[in-house]
Amino acid sequence: MTEKEEMKGFLVKELAKQLMANDNTLSIEQALTLVINSETYEKLMNDATKLYYQSPGYVFSFLQTELKTGKMG
Repeated sequence: MTEKEEMKGFLVKELAKQLMANDNTLSIEQALTLVINSETYEKLMNDATKLYYQSPGYVFSFLQTELKTGKMG
């Protein structure tokens, strides 16, 4: 696994954890599904955006905006 892939995987896990921390009714499967089906995830996986270099909190702010408004923000 490359360093980029590890960074991306770490962020996906952190995003799911933060979703669960904000909504204790979510299971890990539900949280991961929300992350993986998001535009934020698409941007995170796109090497050109370099979003995977950002902190989990920063990336989570995009995910939160997207889940609330339907747009990444």
